[in-house]
Amino acid sequence: MNLKPIRSEEELNTAFARVEELWGAAAGSPEADELEVLSILIEKYEDEYYPIAPSDPVEAIKFRMEQQGLSPRDLEVFIGTSGRVSEVLNHKRSLSLAMIKRLHNGLRIPYESLLSDAP
Repeated sequence: MNLKPIRSEEELNTAFARVEELWGAAAGSPEADELEVLSILIEKYEDEYYPIAPSDPVEAIKFRMEQQGLSPRDLEVFIGTSGRVSEVLNHKRSLSLAMIKRLHNGLRIPYESLLSDAP
């Protein structure tokens, strides 16, 4: 096991190839340890060179609505009147802190998704 930081796309591809070879290694084996360390190195490289932008709060709400088969009317208990729900879903009104708390508690949408600065 000759591990070192990943500093290029070529090294990243080599690491991915090795991960494929090690996939399914028995827990506690040296191969499983190598797989775990490689995964950490790959994650660090990807976080630095391929960061994921925060999600749009409205898209997070719409995603949860789709998952749970909810309609805009179902959001009234969390956001307010149907007009207010419409404004939020059409990016014409920002979420208030109270709305964010109710959406998080009621629909289990992560705070990180609801508090992002996306449009």
